[in-house]
Amino acid sequence: MVEYNSDNPERPVNSPKANYRLSPAALEVVRAWGSADADDVVDNYLIELPGQLAAYAAARDMHRIPVTLPNGTIVTLSPGGQNVLIRAMVEEFCPRFTPGGQVLYLGDADAKLSLFDEASLLDLGVRVDQHGKMPDVVVHLPTRNWLVLAEAASSHGPVDSTRLAELKQLFAGATAGLVFVSCFPDRSVMRSYLPALAWETEAWAASDPEHLIHFNGDRFLGPHR
Repeated sequence: MVEYNSDNPERPVNSPKANYRLSPAALEVVRAWGSADADDVVDNYLIELPGQLAAYAAARDMHRIPVTLPNGTIVTLSPGGQNVLIRAMVEEFCPRFTPGGQVLYLGDADAKLSLFDEASLLDLGVRVDQHGKMPDVVVHLPTRNWLVLAEAASSHGPVDSTRLAELKQLFAGATAGLVFVSCFPDRSVMRSYLPALAWETEAWAASDPEHLIHFNGDRFLGPHR
């Protein structure tokens, strides 16, 4: 009966401009209620409802963001927001800096999670109770036994000292080395966050996908014991 963001289906699900309205067909039912034609209007509405639902679902799916995982599997994310950056993290960052890596977790504000390989995380000593604390992307690099924890910092913050401590606590039981990466859509956005970035982390911008900025440490892109 209700349409979501009918004025802009590509609006991010966590946008403050999100809105709802009665569908035109449902509004016709409400207006006819109590009249002599009400029963016929309701009957017609129920007959046409499956087709309307299918049309709404198709419209929503059309605006979802397809993401190709390293293994070739395609998943979709809700439109807009930081999910555009998350797609770049998977399709641009991973092939360059985690070749052969396996995406174990992929967050989505719509359904809270789009991909969650709980069994593989448990095998690595990671038990997740609250998905809200997870980084946006978790990649396991078997050849080096690294867990790359990447945050999309387009609308939310990067890996600062507070977030670094949270992630270390969340992945405290991991048997793999932890690598922390803050990802940005471009360097202009990165610039505004530079003072907050934690040491012993990495920074990457989708606008310059071949490059990585390493914040101190005794090695480049690796876990720190």
